[in-house]
Amino acid sequence: MFDPKKLEQIAKQIQDAMPEPVKELGNDVEQKVRQVIQAQLGKLDMVNREEFDVQTQVLLRTRQKLTELEKKMAELEAKLAGTPKGEE
Repeated sequence: MFDPKKLEQIAKQIQDAMPEPVKELGNDVEQKVRQVIQAQLGKLDMVNREEFDVQTQVLLRTRQKLTELEKKMAELEAKLAGTPKGEE
């Protein structure tokens, strides 16, 4: 769900910002930071990129259908009102 490369990059940035004595702890600190970040991200209510893209496409198709229906509705209303299309 989360991009491991991004997670690793964030952990690295945090580790680089630490004082030198703390850096010497090396892999242990990096592992702990990664675990904390992963745990916090896991608490967030998020969707992955694939699901987001799918829902974006669904929304676009729905919007297109709505536009078509609005146009048809306007045409029908114009016919019912007895006015030629485009003279509303």
